[in-house]
Amino acid sequence: MSDLPLIQADRAVPSPAATTTNGGRGRRLRLLSRTDRVVITLMVLVPLLLVTGLVWLPAVATVLLSGTNWDGIGPISEIEWVGAKNYDDVVNIYPPFVPAVQNNLLWLAALFVVATPIGMFLAVLLDKELRGSRFYQTALYLPVVLSLALIGFVWQLIYSRDQGLLNGVFGGETDWYGDPNVNIWAVLVAAGWRHVGYIMLLYLAGLKGVDPSLREAAAVDGSSETSTFFRVVFPVMRPINIIVLVVTVIESLRAFDLVWVINKGRNGLELISALVTQNVVGEASRIGFGSALATIMLAVSLVFITIYLWTVMREDKR
Repeated sequence: MSDLPLIQADRAVPSPAATTTNGGRGRRLRLLSRTDRVVITLMVLVPLLLVTGLVWLPAVATVLLSGTNWDGIGPISEIEWVGAKNYDDVVNIYPPFVPAVQNNLLWLAALFVVATPIGMFLAVLLDKELRGSRFYQTALYLPVVLSLALIGFVWQLIYSRDQGLLNGVFGGETDWYGDPNVNIWAVLVAAGWRHVGYIMLLYLAGLKGVDPSLREAAAVDGSSETSTFFRVVFPVMRPINIIVLVVTVIESLRAFDLVWVINKGRNGLELISALVTQNVVGEASRIGFGSALATIMLAVSLVFITIYLWTVMREDKR
């Protein structure tokens, strides 16, 4: 009778061999099946091929073509290498380039100084869960869903010289889209209308992720709502701020649809993106020259994209 507990105890403790066998069987169960490996491989390979074929290869080809005088018609074997001549011509003997750079900088300043703060302010208001905030959020974000080309047609109803709402209300006859002295400002209002909703959504998502205890601690210390936002909440949203900066710069560089719909980027609405299109697919068909303009845009964009990636990677290491 005294040996029975010892026998039961021995049966209760698995032998080392049994443990090894069970562990090996568990590891084998955790191994992926052939179907799983195929699915994972396709999930990685297909996006990689798409990004390489649709983004990186065209980008590399653009940089290479920027050093040639190819017109896009002759065979590739007849392409003549001209080095940096296209870049020199862009800067020195291409009159629309300087106005295009000025308009792009003005576009960036308008979006960053005016539209972005308005979007941030609206996000702060909507974050307070006011009555009807969902309706206002949808109404303010609706322009983001629309393309810039469609926005151009919408604002045409407002800016039309003869039948537009603006001239009808104030009794003027200003050609808002045709006058080179005012059309860039009219276009910036339309572009800012769309940009405000985009920035509002980004900051609204960032505000939802802020720890409420930070605001409570600031309130206990006697800080006002304005002081709490700029000294506590805004610094915490540093990743969102970097994203907004990058998005704003890229939006100002790739602005194209709106001015192209109005007058194909001429008569006071010159933009670098419009100049690229005019030279690559226009009547001149100067692929090399247009590629040089596109490479300049790419270089400026990569500066801010690199800053963003460096900031994100540094945050992940912490």
